[in-house]
Amino acid sequence: MSVFFLMFVCTTVPQKWCRYVGVGELEEVQLFYYFIESERSPKDDPLLLWLSGGPGCSALYGLLFEIGPLQFDYSNSSGNKPVLKLNPYSWTKIANIIFLDAPVGTGFSYATTGTAYDNSDTSSAAQTYEFLRKWLMAHPKFLTNPLYITGDSYSGVIVPIIVKEVYDGNEAGREPPMNLKCLEKIYPGHILEPKCSLISPNHTRLKWNRIILEENIMDVVSVPQQSRPWCRSYNYLYSYIWANDRNVREALHIREGTKPEWDRCNYSLSYTKDILNSAVYHRYLSKTSLRALIYSGDHDLAIPYIGTLDWIRSLNLTLLGSWSPWFVEGQVAGYSILYSENSKYDLTYTTIKGGGHTAPEYKPKECFAMVDRWFSYYPL
Repeated sequence: MSVFFLMFVCTTVPQKWCRYVGVGELEEVQLFYYFIESERSPKDDPLLLWLSGGPGCSALYGLLFEIGPLQFDYSNSSGNKPVLKLNPYSWTKIANIIFLDAPVGTGFSYATTGTAYDNSDTSSAAQTYEFLRKWLMAHPKFLTNPLYITGDSYSGVIVPIIVKEVYDGNEAGREPPMNLKCLEKIYPGHILEPKCSLISPNHTRLKWNRIILEENIMDVVSVPQQSRPWCRSYNYLYSYIWANDRNVREALHIREGTKPEWDRCNYSLSYTKDILNSAVYHRYLSKTSLRALIYSGDHDLAIPYIGTLDWIRSLNLTLLGSWSPWFVEGQVAGYSILYSENSKYDLTYTTIKGGGHTAPEYKPKECFAMVDRWFSYYPL
């Protein structure tokens, strides 16, 4: 299993590296990231920072289940031997992407002291900004690439705070200057599989130890074969096997003794949600010359698109038109609407037709077309 994983990863994806960046006064917080260069033009294409939701969900979720170049091949996977395949709608076809495990305690990120695990919305945003500064100073060839701060689900709260940190840092002349262009996020469960909430593997049951990993995984957690419906969450089992494999962890340069076990989502973080409404950050950013893309799956009942539209309307931006359908291969992919402020700032809000909580997972082709057009300043 592991040898195949490593051969596949090493031979089929663009240049990549996985490392830690220390933040904090004593670098007591070690943030882990996966970086993958654009398959098209790394020196010209946008640089994306991607954060998953939670808070506490690993960026590996976004990499393997949403927008990264690899995904699990479920039809050819069995037992404790997941198989990977290429994602034809990977956003790395048009962008360089940093997948960051943040806040600390997420994924493979860790702290060297107990108190350093204490975190919040604002402190996590500040640490992410420090991460970006250090990463770009270590990789100056990406300083001129357009920078986009992106994320989904709960990270939609954090993204505008990070953007404000970057914008204010540029205004204050902090090094290095970042070519900030915009923020992009989705306010995206079991919406498309409504019966799954009662039978889907939950967080506790998805925690794996070394003994279980050495067994035949299908003897431990088997997908029901009778009248019980298929649930999307069953697919996540493979990520636990993959990320906790010893050879894979060595290939990712995971430091021994720092994270005995990888979790897709760590819900035991010492974390304070100190931003109850991020609209104030959007109001602040609407006075700049940045752009914003906000998208929601129209089947997302966890954070319905109507609720997102309500807070966008509360910004009192100028409406530039009515709802318009946009198409992918002749089919309606969603409906978009455009707002502006002082002819400098613009905000595009769009729905993804048929999309659930994490829209690229449900509608990868449509989401790829959306960002490809938007990055290129084309109408959706």
